[in-house]
Order: sequence, then structure tokens, then C-alpha cells
Amino acid sequence: MKKITVIIPCYNEADAIATVIAKFPRARLAMYGYELDVLVIDNNSSDNTAELARAAGARVIVEPKQGKGNAIKTGFYNIADDTDYVAMLDGDDTYKPEEILRLIAPIDDDFAKVIIGSRMHGRIRAGSMKPLNRFGNRLYSRLVRTVYKVTVTDVLTGYYAWSREAIEALRPHLQSKGFAIEMEMVTKMARLGYEIYSVPVSYNPRLGDSSLNPIIDGAKIMKMYLRNLRWKPMTMETIQESQLAAVATDGRKFVIRRWKTRHAGESSEASSRI
Repeated sequence: MKKITVIIPCYNEADAIATVIAKFPRARLAMYGYELDVLVIDNNSSDNTAELARAAGARVIVEPKQGKGNAIKTGFYNIADDTDYVAMLDGDDTYKPEEILRLIAPIDDDFAKVIIGSRMHGRIRAGSMKPLNRFGNRLYSRLVRTVYKVTVTDVLTGYYAWSREAIEALRPHLQSKGFAIEMEMVTKMARLGYEIYSVPVSYNPRLGDSSLNPIIDGAKIMKMYLRNLRWKPMTMETIQESQLAAVATDGRKFVIRRWKTRHAGESSEASSRI
């Protein structure tokens, strides 16, 4: 059996998460030689998303730092050691878990290392995507195809599949905290030399409210597109040095906070004596 780990980033998806987990075609996947590991990343939800996901049979990890990018990065670093393929979809029931084989099969057949589910060439149900979102997606997708030379038709999709090799190559380079993560993943995978292909998927109206702001998040997505035009992959040595520097910086900040807290307490005590 080959293992597929499915990452589901969630923020307040109590209305839909159990439904999404239940819809995965486990029997059909087993028939084709796949076992499934569902990993829900609860992005500090204020509802009972995590409890419902556990009850539905998923592994749950809580990422307290808000933002879809933070949740996805946490998921990438928590896939099981025996994972062969990684898939990702949203927890709002907009994408169909039943279509997961459509994304996995081309990777298993060695056609590509990265497959994305395209809503733009798939079946978009009425009320699923606002006209402004549709226009922005078509614009971004055309820009990426033209400049980054990858054949994507839905650059802002939330439905992905990767080989484990592609995930391990990509994850050290991801920095986005929020909704610009999809643009960062596509553009950096292109710069890493991965061919990316699209397959048609269905897209349905979401259950629950969306936290995406088309104007504010759209500007951040464009900024990510522009920023990665000159991006080149760092070597593993550079990445490790960067991580060590970040740890050292965090350590210095912690010491400064402790010092300020201690001396603030002493000043307060001195004032009370006066």
C-alpha cells in the first residue's frame, strides 16, 4: 500500500470539516493500493473544529499562529514518515474529496511531481466564486503561465497533490503567513524546476463564512508574484544558517523581554515604597 497524507488547513470550519473527512473514498483508494492519512491543521479556531475532526478520524495538529500559510507549513512538516504522496484541500467542503484520485494518479504514473486541481477548467457551481475572484484568478494564472512558464490554469486553487520529493524540496523555502501561500508555492515550485499540470475539479459553495478579503489579500498575492520574479532557491547550508540566525534572534528577544519584565517589577516595587 502507498500512503497518501491529506493536509486540511482549517480555521473555524466546524460546519463542514466532519463532512469533508467522511467524503474521502477510502474503499476505492484501497482498491487501487492506497491508504489514507488525514491531517487537519487547526489554525487556532474559536469553534470546535478540532474536536469534530478528531471524532471523524483525522489526526489534528493545532497551529496557534494565525494564517493559512502558517497552517500549511505546519502540515508539510508533520506528514508521516512513510508518506508517498501529499494532497491538500480546504476544509469548507468547496472541493470534492471524492476527486482525489484524479490528482494522485498522474504522480503515481510518473507523469509529474506536482498536480493542481483547476476550478477554471472544471465544474464551478453557481454561487461558488464571485466575479471579482474569478477575474483575479484568471489574471494571476495568465501572468504565471506567461512569466514563470508553467501550465497552470488556476493558480489560486486550494486543491493540490505532490510527490513526497516535491514537498521536501519546497517546504524549506516557504515564508508566506496568509492567503498568498498558493502563489508562493506555484512560483517557487516553478523556480525549483518542477513541471506543474492542472486537472479539472469541481467547486461548490462553501459551508460557513470565508475570511478571505479579495482586495487586501489580492494585493498581497500580487506582491508575492512580483517578489518571486527574481527568487532563486537557497542551498540547504544557507537555509540552516538562516534558521540558526532566527533561533538566535528569538533567544535575544526572550532575554530582553525577561530583563524588561524583571526591571519593570523592580521599578514598580520602588515606586510603591516611595
